[in-house]
Amino acid sequence: MTLQAVWRNGWYRFAHAMASPNFGPRPAHTRVDLVVIHAISLPPGEYGGPEVSQFFLNRLDHSAHPYFETLRDVKVSAHFFVRRGGELIQFVSCDERAWHAGESSHLGRSNCNDFSIGIELEGLDGDTFTCEQYESLISLLPMLAAQYPITQVCGHEHIAPDRKKDPGIGFSWDILQTALGWDNEFSDVK
Repeated sequence: MTLQAVWRNGWYRFAHAMASPNFGPRPAHTRVDLVVIHAISLPPGEYGGPEVSQFFLNRLDHSAHPYFETLRDVKVSAHFFVRRGGELIQFVSCDERAWHAGESSHLGRSNCNDFSIGIELEGLDGDTFTCEQYESLISLLPMLAAQYPITQVCGHEHIAPDRKKDPGIGFSWDILQTALGWDNEFSDVK
């Protein structure tokens, strides 16, 4: 299968598409070379519901849970969301700028949203993730690296250490490194 058959205008064929309004153009001539791994669950620690998708689509019912009120007027998105069972959902074309990193810096470059692809895992920072989620990542990351000049993969905690702790100590970078054969500490893709 060719890359043209897998990607169409930044949309990955094997992900369920749910277009978020929370995106914008990348700066001209930007090299998209970073993947940022995140963790999210809504409400925190609860899995399986539609709330994360609703949040990225600006459709979250803020009255449904007390925590949701803290998210009122917050507009965020990620390129991908990997549910606990491994289902892959795409919210923003990888050719566009998703709003996942916030104030951030990586290797001296600020505004990581400009040059990164954000992948949210359904989970809680510090908690463990499922085999199915790792399988989805192991399938997706090489396809991203074939389509974009990805050279780095890191966690949200690495690009915004004063604000974020996800995916946290429960995430196994070793699983990805071993499965993909990328000989690094998940800072340089080989």
